[in-house]
Parts: sequence; C-alpha cells; structure tokens
Amino acid sequence: MPNVPSDRPRRISVQRQGPVLVEGPVEIELEDGTTVSSDRFRVALCTCRRSRRYPWCDTSHRKRG
Repeated sequence: MPNVPSDRPRRISVQRQGPVLVEGPVEIELEDGTTVSSDRFRVALCTCRRSRRYPWCDTSHRKRG
C-alpha cells in the first residue's frame, strides 16, 4: 500500500506494563493466518498473552504483579 501525502501516520502507544494502544480501525493477522478486525477509534492489543480475548487486551495483566 503506497503512502499518499494526505495520509497521516498511524499512532501506536507503547506502555511498559500493559497493552499496545493503536489508533483504529485496525485489521490484525494472527499467527495462524486468520484475521480479526475492529472499527473502534482506538484498540488495546495484548502483549502479555494473558487475555481471554487475545489479541485484544482485557486487562488480565493487572491481576499479576
């Protein structure tokens, strides 16, 4: 997908302990080749793999210190 000058870059926020926040909408390709998508304005992607809704963060990382 070529960049068009009018396109603004996608903003991704990385936190030390917690999810990666990505401005949406997004389409995510998982390891097995399936894709999941969200049309929300911002999504939280799980980085600890504790989420029951992986790849979406459900704040399960908060339960362990």
